[in-house]
Amino acid sequence: MLRDEDRIFTNLYGIHDWRLAGARQRGDWSGTKDLILKGRDWLVEEIKNSNLRGRGGAGFPTGMKWSFMPKASPDGRPSYLVVNADESEPGTCKDRDILRHDPHKLVEGCLLASVAMGASACYIYIRGEFYNEASNLQVAIDEAYAAGLLGKNACGSGYDFELYLHRGAGAYICGEETALLESLEGRKGQPRLKPPFPAQCGLYGCPTTVNNVETIAVVPTILRRGGSWFAGFGRPKNNGTKLFCISGHVNKPCTVEEEMGIPLKELLEKHCGGVRGGWDNLLGVIPGGSSVPVLPKSICDTVLMDFDALREVKSGLGTAAVIVMDKSTDIIAAIARLAHFYKHESCGQCTPCREGTGWMWRVMERLVKGNASVEEIDMLLDVSYEIEGHTICALGDAAAWPIQGLIRHFRPVLEERIKNYRATAIGRSQAA
Repeated sequence: MLRDEDRIFTNLYGIHDWRLAGARQRGDWSGTKDLILKGRDWLVEEIKNSNLRGRGGAGFPTGMKWSFMPKASPDGRPSYLVVNADESEPGTCKDRDILRHDPHKLVEGCLLASVAMGASACYIYIRGEFYNEASNLQVAIDEAYAAGLLGKNACGSGYDFELYLHRGAGAYICGEETALLESLEGRKGQPRLKPPFPAQCGLYGCPTTVNNVETIAVVPTILRRGGSWFAGFGRPKNNGTKLFCISGHVNKPCTVEEEMGIPLKELLEKHCGGVRGGWDNLLGVIPGGSSVPVLPKSICDTVLMDFDALREVKSGLGTAAVIVMDKSTDIIAAIARLAHFYKHESCGQCTPCREGTGWMWRVMERLVKGNASVEEIDMLLDVSYEIEGHTICALGDAAAWPIQGLIRHFRPVLEERIKNYRATAIGRSQAA
């Protein structure tokens, strides 16, 4: 269990002052100038040494991603950092707490990360529905400018840096990095083909890196305490601390910072008061936001909460949004609801996603009632594989994986629902 002195987010619950004065008391903006003056190469190397992996879902090594940014543009183009604060994944609410209660960690992280990549400006793209979060973040940005921490000669370091907050209109697809860039440029949020990757041609055709809020917010603490300190938590290639947001059928839903690799059962019992009705009442858990496959209790008993452990059981850490379902849950209806979400949020650019998500949802709605044949279960699975990996962005995969997890682990429930529906239908016809 993570010790309090090792927690990065010390105001996660908004108990203390979130403004600049309170943030400074908690150690934010301490020695920032000295960190900047250590230079770009040192900053990138320290993040590489920390083994920090992206906290937005993909888990790509952050230091390596930063190193893709060109040292200098031959044609004089500027470089940009874009922070993805479009937290729209169902079940995910970790970034919201950072933005609302600890915004200066993100603001300082934007400055240091931009220096590491040679970016002259940073844009924070925030979800349109996050009104209070956007308000607090703008106050924090204004305070940092007023204190000389941002702008010309940021922190007295000689580095010029501008930070902008951009409010989106509320579209899940804009959480995909290239769709976010399209929206930021004023166009419809639709993913771009890659290559070229944003590091070569991103915002306004300039070198750009897109990072998640949590990824950037932990940077200042890592640089102050050392990459080796952060790498000391967790398992190899799954290092550091992580925010887990737990919702659903637990006694105390919460967002908590814990060590990567903590057993799922320990996470739920120590921080959430356990599953409602006891551990034996657990049906299944979606471990990383709505887009990753559900896991049954038999796997939840022992699984660790990190990237590799969850991949080994054919799921994923994703955003570490843990959705707990006890035995009162209609698991088919729950996955059908997610299928409707992905159908609704598809941007419509790719045919497999545009047509396939709607088809899967309609089949799932019939399966909720049992109004289907057993053969359609395999047909549904086949269609999910035709969508997965055949779209420009990962929304197609996100729509397919919940259904694949349902069929993989709860196929008997589907078959029983179909059997009961048929028995009821036969009984009605005989009575008529």
